[in-house]
Amino acid sequence: MIGILGGMGTQAGLDFCNKLAILNRGKIDQEYPLFLLYNKSDIPGRPESIGVQTGNMSNRLNNKKSEKKYLLVLKSLLKGCEVLKKSDCKFIVIPCNTAHYWYNDLKKKINLPIINMPEEVFKVTKNSCKKNSSIGLLCTEGTLKTDVYGKFFDKTYKLIYPTKIFQKNNVNKAIKLVKMGRVKSASKVIRPAINYLIKKRCKKIILGCTELPIAIFAFKSFKKIKSSKIFLDPNLILANAAMRKYRK
Repeated sequence: MIGILGGMGTQAGLDFCNKLAILNRGKIDQEYPLFLLYNKSDIPGRPESIGVQTGNMSNRLNNKKSEKKYLLVLKSLLKGCEVLKKSDCKFIVIPCNTAHYWYNDLKKKINLPIINMPEEVFKVTKNSCKKNSSIGLLCTEGTLKTDVYGKFFDKTYKLIYPTKIFQKNNVNKAIKLVKMGRVKSASKVIRPAINYLIKKRCKKIILGCTELPIAIFAFKSFKKIKSSKIFLDPNLILANAAMRKYRK
């Protein structure tokens, strides 16, 4: 059984489950994959619990206050993983990009495989983009600070980020709107940041916050999501990776 640690946010976890089901649609109930979603929405805010400078993961615990926040999130994530483990899940997926800042510590403490979302996105990118291509990244400020994508991409690709103004007025705002259920508004707000990355000649754009695919693909068919030539949807990529492991 697939263990899904969700609630970061709730809409993103449901989006992952929906994609997991649609990708593996059966003719009868028994042909669908077995999965358990733990919508652990009480996990402290991930971006707010990060006190590091961009690209410097070794210094994440740079003071007692940031260490306390880091450990509070880790403790909550661990509780969620333990619930899934006790429920007989064979591996875990976490449909939240920023939460992968805690990935290494989770792996050390949970004796259960956890699929790494940013790593899976990197694998897909390698199969579709030439080395040294420009790859856009739309994500939370927490994901930017902790460099969870850079650790995989920096040696092979050139990651392009929105300007600080686009990040604040478009990316951050769109993420917040999705969490509030205002998807239609979010789809309009995110557009200028997308256009900026396209003008920067990005071959692909990673939707590096699991709220963003909901905003960008709002009211579009699943077929269009799968066939997108520019966007990389980590939730969709993670769902495919989960099923490959599930079938084994």
